[in-house]
Amino acid sequence: MPGPATKAPSKKAFHFPKTAETAAAEPAVSKRKATAKPAVEASKEPQVKAAQASAKSKAKAAPVKSAGAEEKVKRPKKEKVVRDSFTMPKSDYEKIGLLKQKCLANGVHVKKGELLRAGLLILERANIEQLTAAVAAVETVKTGRPGKS
Repeated sequence: MPGPATKAPSKKAFHFPKTAETAAAEPAVSKRKATAKPAVEASKEPQVKAAQASAKSKAKAAPVKSAGAEEKVKRPKKEKVVRDSFTMPKSDYEKIGLLKQKCLANGVHVKKGELLRAGLLILERANIEQLTAAVAAVETVKTGRPGKS
């Protein structure tokens, strides 16, 4: 029964970019490698030269790509979501359900949070008299979790 067969790697080995710490430690490591395996170093030289040649060709092509990258429109970053809880009367909570049903009847699927945010948009666009009238019409409730009934 033959043993497992190994074949040469099809891709070049990945090397991490050098940082200040690894660059300072690398000369000592490379001296050890050079004395330990000179045959391996000799075989890597053509690969290094080929990699440098391809890097030069990529560097020449890079300015053309950067001009195209400037034309791309950057997407705005998504705003972070905040989770919060609040207390409201049962009648107001039922109004949310009725509004959701109204939207579904018109072919729009909406979540509770989306309805509340839509209400905020409407209140934001209202003038100060309409806003104060809407706030005055809302009854105040005791904050916190409701008691056991």
